[in-house]
Amino acid sequence: MNKFQTKPENGLPPEAVPLTPLFKTYDPLPFDEAEILRYAGVPLSVLKGEGAMAGDAGGDMHPLVSWGIAASAPLIRPMVSYCYAPLSRDSDGFPVLPFLQHSRDLKAALSGCCGAVLFAATIGAGIDRLIRRYERLTPAKALILQAIGAQQAEALCDRFNGEITGSLRASGFDTRPRYSPGYGDLPLSVQPDMLSLTDAGRRMGITLNASYLMSPSKSVTAIIGFG
Repeated sequence: MNKFQTKPENGLPPEAVPLTPLFKTYDPLPFDEAEILRYAGVPLSVLKGEGAMAGDAGGDMHPLVSWGIAASAPLIRPMVSYCYAPLSRDSDGFPVLPFLQHSRDLKAALSGCCGAVLFAATIGAGIDRLIRRYERLTPAKALILQAIGAQQAEALCDRFNGEITGSLRASGFDTRPRYSPGYGDLPLSVQPDMLSLTDAGRRMGITLNASYLMSPSKSVTAIIGFG
């Protein structure tokens, strides 16, 4: 018996309504100093001494990281808008999503999947305004704020991904690693469809420029396949 024969006919969990946008908000996620410094391109040893590790007993965060967290935390608004989509295959075996694409990399990433979760995530525009302010005043602070924003956006995607994976597994599905436009041969030109399907513009204020780059800048779209 095919492992998917026991799945719902539309390939979705029982609670999922196809292509109906859903919305979640979060408090700022935990701040990870090692990840922040990695995004900033600054080795821990430079700021904390050779051999020092983030989280060492008795070791405080570097003052610049502590400042950045205190300055940005009140402005961070983590939000996710998402929807479930059933998957079929076209005559060439490419997954049929609610938008046109012929990405061989996405085809591989969704191999064996009968459905997908499309999502958009952002931590809001507040940190962007703070970054622009310090780009003029203190570039080192702007760099740390950029890194904090990147760490928080990634942590938000990880949190949502973990929640969705848990929910799907409870319904008998396995999940694949998330895959974002701009990776491999999946073009950024699918971004308008991703934002439209998730209602991310209305719900979270995400917009695109002529190059399909998102604003707020600390925003992510991705596809999680399941089957």
